[in-house]
Amino acid sequence: MVAPGRNLESGGEILFDLFMSNYATTIATILEQVRSREQTLPLRNQQCRSRFFLQPHPTAKVCLFFHGFTAAPYQFAPLGKALFASGYNVLVPLQPGHGIAGDWNGDNPPPLPTNIRVYQNFARDWLQIAQNLGEKIIIGGLSTGATLTGWLALNSPKTIDRALLFAPYLSSSLPPLDLLIEILPFYYEWANKDASGNFGYHGFPIPRLRLFYDLGQQLLEQAASQVNTPMLIVASDRDRVVSHGDEKALFKMVVQQQPKSWYHCFDSKFDIHHRMMTEMEGNEYQDLVIALAKAYINSEITWMELQEIKAFLVTKVAFEKAVSSLNLEQKVAPELAQILSASD
Repeated sequence: MVAPGRNLESGGEILFDLFMSNYATTIATILEQVRSREQTLPLRNQQCRSRFFLQPHPTAKVCLFFHGFTAAPYQFAPLGKALFASGYNVLVPLQPGHGIAGDWNGDNPPPLPTNIRVYQNFARDWLQIAQNLGEKIIIGGLSTGATLTGWLALNSPKTIDRALLFAPYLSSSLPPLDLLIEILPFYYEWANKDASGNFGYHGFPIPRLRLFYDLGQQLLEQAASQVNTPMLIVASDRDRVVSHGDEKALFKMVVQQQPKSWYHCFDSKFDIHHRMMTEMEGNEYQDLVIALAKAYINSEITWMELQEIKAFLVTKVAFEKAVSSLNLEQKVAPELAQILSASD
């Protein structure tokens, strides 16, 4: 894809105008197709609609995010707005079978996909769309959306610049739960179904979640030997849903191949639970999650360089002096100071 600008070959202004025209057409087509499709669906509410934050021109970075299981694009609205304000294009599409209005229960479960390929094809299609909107592609997701993100990153490492995995669902926090997920066929209702900010489904058939458990285990098996995309893996001490051991195991494998991968676990003092992306879902420190994402997306330092900065801070050296001493001024995003200060 030609980068926007006028430093082109002869006839550059004509080529530039044609390029911008194609971009505008692409944007219009995306919006119209999604709007047309979602107008035919009886969506639960406006929060379930796909969210797009699009600049009037192609951008240096394009961000594609996948929401969590039984949830909807509202989960990435705050981060999407923040990255749009930084000059990026942001796509948060509604996943297949999600966000549909209905009187769902055990006898009439919501229409969640029964085959993981539905999600995989969906992710591939949106990755291809994202490639038409700018240069570097950033992907991310929450929980099962992070599992899907990890799978896509593992299978398209040359296409994706970075991947952000927020509380990835690779397995449950308690091993017995994984066994139950593997064998039980019943319908389950979320314990927090009536919590504030829950605009998605209140329950689901266990086999629909099993798809992502199997995908998470596959991801762990493949990550040890396949080429990976640089990843930020985000965890929280207060998250009682997913396995922190598996999160750390995935990071250990990824960072060996991609030194610019990071792992960050929010301390329990922040009381950040599994649904960590928005304040309306219970995270009072939503801005810290956004700052961490921006720090990673806009920094070029390795995991080892990040540890060196932290080592300086332990000795009470100021962040700016630490970065300067390591000659990392041009490689560090300003949001990193906020994250490290909060972690102190």
